[in-house]
Amino acid sequence: MAHHKSAKKRIRQDEKKRVHNHYYKKTARTAIKRLRGLTDKADAQKFLPKVISMIDRLAKRNLWHKNKASNVKSKLTKFVNAIG
Repeated sequence: MAHHKSAKKRIRQDEKKRVHNHYYKKTARTAIKRLRGLTDKADAQKFLPKVISMIDRLAKRNLWHKNKASNVKSKLTKFVNAIG
């Protein structure tokens, strides 16, 4: 356990940040699942930019690696284009 005041403050800040980051990650993951569940191409094309925006924000905040974000965006775009 931390003994210094600054260490205790750092623990509080880290926990707050962890919860905050978890919200953004979970929201993006849920949106990706929702997009993958869509069968109508028009709906998927309309929803794709919102999901890509969420993914870009995760990469910008270093919550996801930029290459992971890029791979996920690529796969989602291919998925939406393949919907018949």
